[in-house]
Amino acid sequence: MGILQELLKDIPVPKMAKVKVNFDNKKISEIEPVLNKKLNQENIRKTIKPGMEIAIAVGSRGLDRLVEITALTVQFLKELGAKPFIVPSMGSHGGATAEGQREVLRHLGVTEESVGCEIRSSMEVVKVSELPNGLPVYVDKFAFEADGIVIINRVKPHTAFRGPVESGIMKMISIGLGKQKRAEACHQMGFKYMAENVPAMAKIIMEKTPVLFGIATVENAFDKVTIIEVLTPEEIIETEPELQKQAKSLLPKLYFDQLDVLVIDEIGKNISGDGMDPNITGRYPTPYASGGPDVNKMVVLDVTSQSEGNANGVGTADFTTQRLVDKMDKEGTYANGLTSTVVSPTKIATTLPIDKEAIQAAIKTSNILDFNNVKMVRIKNTLVLSEIEVSEALLEDVKNHPNMEQCSDLYAIPFDEKGNLF
Repeated sequence: MGILQELLKDIPVPKMAKVKVNFDNKKISEIEPVLNKKLNQENIRKTIKPGMEIAIAVGSRGLDRLVEITALTVQFLKELGAKPFIVPSMGSHGGATAEGQREVLRHLGVTEESVGCEIRSSMEVVKVSELPNGLPVYVDKFAFEADGIVIINRVKPHTAFRGPVESGIMKMISIGLGKQKRAEACHQMGFKYMAENVPAMAKIIMEKTPVLFGIATVENAFDKVTIIEVLTPEEIIETEPELQKQAKSLLPKLYFDQLDVLVIDEIGKNISGDGMDPNITGRYPTPYASGGPDVNKMVVLDVTSQSEGNANGVGTADFTTQRLVDKMDKEGTYANGLTSTVVSPTKIATTLPIDKEAIQAAIKTSNILDFNNVKMVRIKNTLVLSEIEVSEALLEDVKNHPNMEQCSDLYAIPFDEKGNLF
């Protein structure tokens, strides 16, 4: 028995109970009539003239109904005689190459066939201005040369900074449309100034380029569209802060103020840009964002296959497994940190050979006197929170919370003969 095994062999793993968590599930079932009605507002229709070449900016995130929303927008523009095309708008994602960004769209289901128009992908940009602090403002060359620009994005709280505007239409305009040069320049100044730089750059771009309108969605706790708005540039500036407040109120959450241990089965770029959403875990990659539970020790056990080895976020945890580390594409993971300038999430957490030992290590170091009373929660990932597992020490909290309901008796966590979770 090795020294680590000797240190951990007597640490008890608590029995767990399944808990159902209730969130607001209101959603828009039929997108087409809602979106078409908003697109056909007179103040939107009048911006489109026959023959206009219009760039539609589509990003790298897996928005709910993205393909349908994009295809309906293409159809609307074509019916008015315009010539729409898609521009990948995702900063440095997709390996910061034109083909890589086209491939990211393909993974999201956005192809020329599925949305009904051409995709023009290039990393070439045009400098349109700069902020008073010297920060250059770039725009994708295809979009800059178009007769009009349309933005499609989801509005939601950011994971690394706080401000009236975080992730949404203005961030897509200011960073996504600026490709790698814009993403690197903006991140170079750090997230401390992102809250002021993002809207400032977006306003300049909307003044210097023909941004016609933005399509903003807000998703519920189950990642389904619950709000969709079509906004002119003036409305984007006025309305996006309110949409962000609504998005924040709809976020899923762990209804516990303090946890000794949080176990997360998997992280991945398909789950969050940070591998796991800090808004859920309470663990942020920068000091410029906050919220969520106070977690003493956090364990991540695996990385999703869809993340293709990008384990960004593993460094935010305290413990991980050799299985995750073996799957890790270090070059891809480290590139994430080099671009964002936030490198703590790309470090490798203390690594244990098996799941059981990683969990035991978190319990041992959670600074409690009685390990049998550990307040522990286990989740699949930060997207799946409607059913979680909690230890016995949290069952009273569950009983007293209106949005939680115990739905099983306590049971031992099922490990296989090697000590890994089934």
